[in-house]
This record gives sequence, structure tokens and C-alpha cells, in this order.
Amino acid sequence: MAVRVLILEDDKLFNETLQDFLEEEGYALDAVMDPYSALDLTYEKKYDLYLFDVNLPYESGFDLLGKLRSAGDITPTIFLTSRDDKESLVEGYSLGGDDYMKKPIDFDELQLRIEALLRRQTRTQNVKIGEYTLDVKNKTLFYQGEEVDLTIKVIELLMLFIQSRGDVVTSEFIKEQLWTANQMPSDGSIRVYVTQLKKLFPDHISNIRGVGYKFEDIDG
Repeated sequence: MAVRVLILEDDKLFNETLQDFLEEEGYALDAVMDPYSALDLTYEKKYDLYLFDVNLPYESGFDLLGKLRSAGDITPTIFLTSRDDKESLVEGYSLGGDDYMKKPIDFDELQLRIEALLRRQTRTQNVKIGEYTLDVKNKTLFYQGEEVDLTIKVIELLMLFIQSRGDVVTSEFIKEQLWTANQMPSDGSIRVYVTQLKKLFPDHISNIRGVGYKFEDIDG
């Protein structure tokens, strides 16, 4: 499942450049040039990330985020701005902004910051998967409120699948993430872990022969 991003940027050329870059990286996008249009979209759709300019027509990106946070919207937000004064930085974070990049933007750095922010969100939130709830912080899976008896490595594999957001997770990547440098990775163990998860989520996990696995439709 692609990450959905809302871009709010009133510079038409920069707005389009952001869209081109993020679309190439596989993100699903909506892009607008004024805060009122952005606010309307937040009522219509659920986003994984906001990218907000600060200096805008009618009201600032800070003003918009303040409204969203007051309404209970906790969507991760990165401000993209030409402002570089400390007061603006403090204001952005105090209103609930999660990160802050000064223009001109380095797009490779933007990609890294987006990935890091989304990883942090996944690590600290409960994740619903059908009738199951994954407590990411405590590495515990619940079924209709009852804890499911799984080893930590099985839970960590499930977390990798969720973080992949529908992309293929290679066997090599699983080995790198589930085993430390002084441990011996095991293809057999991976198959056992995947089998356990398939019993719980039979319609979610598919084998990609010779490559790894794919976990889809995490919203159940």
C-alpha cells in the first residue's frame, strides 16, 4: 500500500517538482497551492504524511497545522520553508510539526527524512490488521483483546512486513534485520516464522519465489 502524501506549496514550479520526485519514489500524492484546499482534502482522505509550506496565501502552514492538531489530526508533518529564524522553528515544532527543512530542499535528504519519520510513527503506534492489533512498542499481538502467543522474532518479522507497506521484503533483508552480527541467520527459521504468520493472516502474505515475501492490505 503506497504512502499517501498531501503537498501544500504555493510555488507552482516547486510544487510540481515535489510531485515528480515523490511519484518516482512510489508515493501516492495530492497537491494543492492554498491552505483552504488542503483543509478540504484532510476531511475527505486519510494521509500518512503532510508536506506543508509555511508562507502561503490567506494563512500560514503553521495556522493550518494548528487547526488540524486542535481537531485531533496527528498526521506526521514536515514543514518546507525559506524561513530560517529560530522563532519560526520553535513555532513550527510547538504547533505539532515533526520536522523542518529549509529551502532549497535537497530531495535525497527529504526522502531520508520522510522514511525516518514514517518508521518512527510505525514503531510507536498500535497497528490494526483485521481482528488483530499489533502493539508495536511492546512487540505484542492481540486478537480481539487477547494476547497471541508469538516469539519476538515472529513479531519483528510482522513489523518488517507492515513497514514495507506492500513492497517485497527480501529474504536477505529479513536476515539483516532479525539477526545480529554474531548470530547465524537461518532460511529454515524464516520459513517457520512466515508459516506462523500465514496461519494468522492467510490472505495477506504471498511468497515471491527466489526473492522473499509480500504482505498486503494491512488495513484489513
